[in-house]
Amino acid sequence: MSRHSHHEENHYTERSGWLRAAVLGANDGIISVTSLVVGISASGAAVNTLLITCIAGVISGAVSMAAGEFISVKSQQDIEDADLRMEAKSLDLSPDLELLELTKIYIHRGLDKELAFEVAKQLTEHNALAAHARDEIGINEETAAQPFLAAFSSAISFALGGLCPLLAILLLPRDHLEYGIILVGVVSLGVLGIVSSYAGGSNMIKGAIRIMLWGIVAMAFTFWIGSLFNVSV
Repeated sequence: MSRHSHHEENHYTERSGWLRAAVLGANDGIISVTSLVVGISASGAAVNTLLITCIAGVISGAVSMAAGEFISVKSQQDIEDADLRMEAKSLDLSPDLELLELTKIYIHRGLDKELAFEVAKQLTEHNALAAHARDEIGINEETAAQPFLAAFSSAISFALGGLCPLLAILLLPRDHLEYGIILVGVVSLGVLGIVSSYAGGSNMIKGAIRIMLWGIVAMAFTFWIGSLFNVSV
């Protein structure tokens, strides 16, 4: 048996669902919580205030991310389910027209008429709804909406991202806390950019730079806003 007989490829799109949610959650956790803490710190707030603010930001942000991601992806899943029900009904009422529709799709993709018809016929006999879901609607198992997985990934990744400024508050001296939190946040974003780009098969340097630049903008802006106030508590 040839060593290529069981050749299989694991494509990056298979990770797209959970990877998008995880990266979005971690990115938001680092940027939003760090920016929040930096803004409060720039106003002259005490370390205890920063700590409480950070913890509240992590908890509320993680819950918000989970809820928002679930609602968004659940809506997508509802649309997919509605399309599948519509397609199943069409297959019951007009199987010949649906077979012709599938044949035209394969002709458009490059097959000749006879081969396209034979492929459409065999796939219809095997699983008509799956064939139409994949090739007509664009729904497949790898990219289908998974609201619970997306919500869980977002919440956990947001909390992990929010731990970066929390650790900075706990470990850094008060005299260097403001700029130390920013530095920790920027470095954390760079690491996130590298890891997410590696997992997604894209350029790691570009991914890191892109996410770091947006983080610096957000942190600098909130630092400036916070510096306009002087609470000294």
